Amino acid sequence: MKRVFTAFIFLLIFNLNAQVGGENIYGFLNVSSSARQAALGGEVLTAYDDVNQPLWNPSTINKEMDNQLSVSYVDFLADVNYGSLAYAHLFSRRLGVLHAGVTYVNYGKFIGADENGVETGSFSAGDLALSVGYAYKIPNSHIYAGANVKWINSHIENYTSNGLAADVGLTYFNDAKPYIFTAVIRNIGHQISAYDETKETLPLDVAVGASYKAENVPLQWHFTVNSLQQWDVSAENPSDSETSIDGETTNDQITFLGNAIRHVTIGAELFPDKGFNIRLGYNFRRGRELRLTESRTFAGLSAGFGLKMGRLKLNYAFTKYHPASNTNTFTLNIDLSKPTF
Repeated sequence: MKRVFTAFIFLLIFNLNAQVGGENIYGFLNVSSSARQAALGGEVLTAYDDVNQPLWNPSTINKEMDNQLSVSYVDFLADVNYGSLAYAHLFSRRLGVLHAGVTYVNYGKFIGADENGVETGSFSAGDLALSVGYAYKIPNSHIYAGANVKWINSHIENYTSNGLAADVGLTYFNDAKPYIFTAVIRNIGHQISAYDETKETLPLDVAVGASYKAENVPLQWHFTVNSLQQWDVSAENPSDSETSIDGETTNDQITFLGNAIRHVTIGAELFPDKGFNIRLGYNFRRGRELRLTESRTFAGLSAGFGLKMGRLKLNYAFTKYHPASNTNTFTLNIDLSKPTF
């Protein structure tokens, strides 16, 4: 089983194609539905004790996730419903833990019209991804290798699209050390069937992450650098433009440092091992691109908490994906291994 799994990972890596700019399909795969992850900036890869984390980093799958169930709901923009379900089960010591997940987006109802503006009725749109993941410890080391396989479906009215993707990751974890390091390649794959005759690329993401738990302070730091497959991730923000007396508008030039910082997300978790946690995060790319000159939007900033009650744990996150709207994320974790609540 382990030899087959290792060969599978190497095949995925060698078939990896670089992406530089352009439009991608299935963008919902890069939006976090976990309240804990969202509160820590939305890009965390090192939440080793969270059954939701393997949806983004399969190498974090471990036996401590056995019989852990999680349900998440995101009150997203413009009444879009976004959510996920995650579950892990230890089948045997030899086979290890298998992780399964479902991610969905419901965009709601829309009014259709023809080229003349005549209404033709309502239609719906939605996305769905089903994933199965597995990880194992490399012998004589503290390195874990993991992979997810994902089937993806998207529909708009009577048009549908299907895709197949995978995530691969490596994580260094030693429970005697206060730090964790990881590297992940997400959304390696292809669009199997397109809406029309043109196939699009998937939202590939190459990222590295680390976390550090302070020794004398109940604080754990999370640090992520994403989109390593594409250096220039900057986008012009109209708030950075200047208009001359002649009416000519020019945009500020994005510097090397300005582009580099857009790859970074940081998060901090206070009281990480207690029944009540407080979390803060900052996504530099989101904060810069949603910034408004004449008002404070708090874009890029996220916050949340976790509350443990017996076999239940409720996580909440407040984030801003748009200057004019707030996003609330709720996650309920259930420990099915405990006999009572």
